[in-house]
Amino acid sequence: MEPVPAVPWVPPHDPQSPTLSVVDMHTGGEPLRIVLAGCPEVAGATLLAKRRYMRQHLDHVRRRLMFEPRGHRDMYGAVLVPSELPDAHIGVLFLHNEGYSAMCGHAVLALGRFALDFGLVPAPPAGALEAQVNIHCPCGLVAAFVACEGGRSSGPVRFHSVPAFVLVTDLTVDVPGHGKVVVDIAYGGTFYAFVSAEKFGLNLCSAKTRDLTDAARAVTAAVKAQFKISHPESEDLAFLYGTIVTDGKDTYSEEPTTNICVFADNQVDRSPTGSGVTARIALQYHKGLLALNQTRAFKSGVTGSVFTGKAVTEAKCGGYKAVIVEVSGKAHYTGTANFTVEDDDPLRDGFLLQ
Repeated sequence: MEPVPAVPWVPPHDPQSPTLSVVDMHTGGEPLRIVLAGCPEVAGATLLAKRRYMRQHLDHVRRRLMFEPRGHRDMYGAVLVPSELPDAHIGVLFLHNEGYSAMCGHAVLALGRFALDFGLVPAPPAGALEAQVNIHCPCGLVAAFVACEGGRSSGPVRFHSVPAFVLVTDLTVDVPGHGKVVVDIAYGGTFYAFVSAEKFGLNLCSAKTRDLTDAARAVTAAVKAQFKISHPESEDLAFLYGTIVTDGKDTYSEEPTTNICVFADNQVDRSPTGSGVTARIALQYHKGLLALNQTRAFKSGVTGSVFTGKAVTEAKCGGYKAVIVEVSGKAHYTGTANFTVEDDDPLRDGFLLQ
């Protein structure tokens, strides 16, 4: 048997398909695959234009990295791109099993660490305990604050959201198999429907994940069919991303409230969902259940991981009363990889099991 090469070896591959180099992280169990190199240039004068360009011309990159055999149905990704905003340190496009999100809180928490550790932002002053990373997401500019020590990240990250608001409360939709169900819809950089597990006869903490995801998927389909989502500033942001099933404990408590988020094509978030926490806090503040700067803990119904969040100031989004929300969590590195494609591989662009 020949010895394993001592230097990195690149397997046979299509020279017309550059090797995709990535760093993998997770935040509260939810993966993030960050593209370091190999993605073709994403054209467009604005970040939203870049998002449209990637969807139309470079979707094979998303499929290769998110789908099997290199990924899986619940993989999540980020492609870093230049931003047109002068205050932004980085721009980012979010990838998932169905397409491209407008916001992703767990990814922002991870990207804050990544940007500091990889030198994408100026080094913080000596002795600084936090470094600010301005991340231009498709929904707008988000400020991440990265705990640091000696100029490197030390784990915890918090971010301040774009203005988060409630679109509608007590919306009744007809959900096949469940009858009429009342939901709320709120925006935390992207739109979510919120519904208590009790409305499906389920206990969030003991029900099977499949039963909860089936209920969430049915709600998402019903809302999309029966209610038109609108955003006051951009049609690119006017879509329902998914449904968050909660334990119904919206009244303030020092104990964590638990939820599970099902988004895109039945993708299950392993974390408490950063943009979902943002929207849920906006909803609780709107209902008078939470005061400014009153911190709540949100627990993932899948992994038990916890984010904390609070509404830090009131804001406006178009004609909607809104709040800026601070979400805190911790991301971890899990590895690096180089992905290649062979020109005769019939599954080169990936696949998903239904």
